[in-house]
Amino acid sequence: MPWQVSDPMSQRVQFLAEVADGIFSMTELCHRYRISRKTGYKWIVRGGDLREQSRRPVHSPQATAPATIALIRRLRADYPTWGPRKLRRLLQDGAVDAVPARSTIALILQREGLVPPRRRRTGRQPAAGPLTPMTAPNVVWTADFKGEFRTEDGAWCYPLTVMDGCSRFLLTCCALEGPRTVATQRVFARVFRTYGLPEILRTDNGEPFASASSVGRLSRLSVWWIRLGIRVERIAPGRPDQNGRHERFHRTLWQDTLQPRAARDRGAQQRRFRQYRQLYNGLRPHEALEDHTPASVYTPSPRPFPARVPRLEYSAAHTVRRVGPSGSFSWRGRPIPLTRVLDGEDVGLLPVADGVWTVYFGALRLGHFDERLGRMKKPD
Repeated sequence: MPWQVSDPMSQRVQFLAEVADGIFSMTELCHRYRISRKTGYKWIVRGGDLREQSRRPVHSPQATAPATIALIRRLRADYPTWGPRKLRRLLQDGAVDAVPARSTIALILQREGLVPPRRRRTGRQPAAGPLTPMTAPNVVWTADFKGEFRTEDGAWCYPLTVMDGCSRFLLTCCALEGPRTVATQRVFARVFRTYGLPEILRTDNGEPFASASSVGRLSRLSVWWIRLGIRVERIAPGRPDQNGRHERFHRTLWQDTLQPRAARDRGAQQRRFRQYRQLYNGLRPHEALEDHTPASVYTPSPRPFPARVPRLEYSAAHTVRRVGPSGSFSWRGRPIPLTRVLDGEDVGLLPVADGVWTVYFGALRLGHFDERLGRMKKPD
């Protein structure tokens, strides 16, 4: 004989039927059905409606106000790449009286379908090498070219971005025709006049920041930086993670200025970059800055951009030689090949062993010069 299966709804109907019969007392019936007297009376009051009722309260004093929810939707539409923490910062600036918690804003975004699905991370980047810590504004500036793209008129656009590493302040975002030395140097000159000089400029090894074929990977642009008293710091080849802050910024720049498509021409794209720079520096809170904006943290450098670029000076222990148009310096009547990018520049030589000298351009060590061999050797 099969077992009799009784679902909860059938038990409730049977309970009400036995209550109507009046054979058993309420206490006895509740004991038989293993329910409390309170539940039994609740079923009687409901009568024929014995379905499970929602336990959600009819009124919730702590519920987020509809006007606040609508404002969160509008802010998300205005800043589609901003998360709950940044949106909450805007609400704290006087937009609403009762600011929801970050978790509440996250739930509202999810409920409204305003959160895209996260991509799974396939692996972690290797740890960065020993680079200079970004401990204060103007200690380290980072510079890079965002990947090139075409505007709607078919012209190429190469965005040059320069950022203060500590404050994340975007010093410039300039739409150039290409990574060319003259145009790039002109942009840096404007930035230096406005904000002064950093101690260090960190870049990758691409043109025009560096030259793989030149000793010390010097380029004409990096020679100019060194003469200005800026130390050049390059990340290792194939290690963009060593400039991770800048790489992460480029992803944000792409999302906010190139989606869903680029502007009609380079001039229109530059206007987008200019507007975005104002928003990024002055309005967008940054989590690494405890939700302050970059503009509220950054201060210009006390080192001014000189009207004339000074020649490099070396100590009395150095033997100074000037590089000629052929890219060589003279040593005891013999030309020693170095690099053409140092044409007209002074290098300093320090003795390290019998007939062996270390060659410097400013503070940059270019390599060893061996008198016996009559040529340069790369640094160890």
